Amino acid sequence: MIGAAKVARRYAKALLDIGREEGKYLEYGRELGKFVKLCEATPELLGVLSSKIIPSQDRMRILNTILEKTHFSEVTKKFLQVLLDKERIGFLKDVNSYYTKLCDELEGIVRARVKTAFPLKKKSVERLNEVLNQFTGKKVIMEVSEAPELIGGVVVQIGDFVIDGSIKTQLEGLKESLKRGGYK
Repeated sequence: MIGAAKVARRYAKALLDIGREEGKYLEYGRELGKFVKLCEATPELLGVLSSKIIPSQDRMRILNTILEKTHFSEVTKKFLQVLLDKERIGFLKDVNSYYTKLCDELEGIVRARVKTAFPLKKKSVERLNEVLNQFTGKKVIMEVSEAPELIGGVVVQIGDFVIDGSIKTQLEGLKESLKRGGYK
């Protein structure tokens, strides 16, 4: 069996190529994201669509009934139909994630996960965003969440790169220094 990442890359790139040719890759990405959210809101839906027990023509009928009620482009509808027809609909979340990543690269966007011990004020969030934009040289989209276990400070993760300015980490570093120095 082909790995999920490989399948996701292949299908995401195919849709992106079509979207770039037509100048609508962002629209297709939004539509794909909406369908993923629909599947997340109704987990049984993806289970039914990817079930090998239910005949493929019945699954296609279910998908088409849903798609008739959307305002998706024909390209997105056909793409979802191809995923179902090729038994790849179960990889939908991975395809969407990879598609978003590819679109971000094209648009010069990076995504940052920001954890803080306490809620940040709007001005602090804006300032942090400005600093990260300058640091990366790209437009940064931040996902801010609270993590009280940090005690104070902030942790920023952009891809594999982590900036840890939390008090928790500073205390752990101090503890290790004291241990190496013979203090207990």
